[in-house]
Amino acid sequence: MQYPAPGSPELAKEIKNLVKKTEVGLDEYWGLDHGCWSVLKHLYPNADVPVIQMSLDHYQTPRFHYELATELSKLRTKGILIIGSGNMVHNLGMLAWNRLNETGFAYEWAIEANEKMKKYILSGDHTSMINYKSQGSAFNMAIPTPEHFLPLLYTLALKEENETVSLFNDKAVAGSLTMTSLIIDKA
Repeated sequence: MQYPAPGSPELAKEIKNLVKKTEVGLDEYWGLDHGCWSVLKHLYPNADVPVIQMSLDHYQTPRFHYELATELSKLRTKGILIIGSGNMVHNLGMLAWNRLNETGFAYEWAIEANEKMKKYILSGDHTSMINYKSQGSAFNMAIPTPEHFLPLLYTLALKEENETVSLFNDKAVAGSLTMTSLIIDKA
């Protein structure tokens, strides 16, 4: 897949200077991950907007990622769209390949985790989301590795008091994935 969106070296340098919690390295050659282009190709099919993708440091805690995201909030005031792309429930090891085309099929643990996450998101309970590892076996099955979940914490950390959260695309896929998405908007 080719998604030839332009970058923005100027904005990347601004982000590097904005972030104090960790060192930000710049790379103009890595390319876009599927978590980036698979979303953007639907929003901007002509690849005509500058895109900067940020990597996740998998050695850091969920709290670290949430706090780091708050440093990015200044970008929103400049009209920069920030997208956290992943899945709330993402367990490829448990995927029911034989039910891939069956609409809405989900394992009980996936339903439980997805419902709890939606409740936490809509009630503003970010602490429970940050502490997802202590939420029980359904969460452990839903999030066996954090790289698809952590972008959600970035998104939640950027929500301001006067904003509302709404859910869309709340669909399960093949038993162990949910495509539940959220949008944050001014109240």
